[in-house]
Amino acid sequence: MAVPTLEELLRRCERSAVHLEMRDGYMRDDPMFVAWQDGHRDDQGDRESWWRPWLTLIEETTTRGVEVRRARVVSEPVSDYVQFEYDVTFSNVAAGEQVRWLPRRRATDLALPGNDFWLLDGTTVMVNHFGGDGQFTGEEVITEPALIKLCASAFEAVWERAVPHEEYRPA
Repeated sequence: MAVPTLEELLRRCERSAVHLEMRDGYMRDDPMFVAWQDGHRDDQGDRESWWRPWLTLIEETTTRGVEVRRARVVSEPVSDYVQFEYDVTFSNVAAGEQVRWLPRRRATDLALPGNDFWLLDGTTVMVNHFGGDGQFTGEEVITEPALIKLCASAFEAVWERAVPHEEYRPA
């Protein structure tokens, strides 16, 4: 049986989709990141210039009443990649996502899984795998109750401590 894509899972989602990110850098060859490093900054007032298919999917999902939340655990001072993420997060918020940031030093006593993940409707976990260089190496979908419980409690613990995007200032 084929593993469903994140897009398929989000399209089937009915209540909630939460995403926990815990790395300080991802695919550093991402054209958006490379352009940002070269000085490009999105003009928040020119939606057409930065809107992309991912944001359409999130907007469609939240319009259906699905709560989409993203929490990022970040080292401070932040890496250049996390600064890039911070600078473009306005687009996630515009699509209807809620985003919070948790400085890693405030996460020491939290039990967190070893990988980033999406938890959809509290029933399905999509685990994201990355190499040491931040390159995406694959994903797996798991419906094991113990993992779902761990991911749900980890996300909520991070969310409770994290700072809303509108209030967070990268150090």
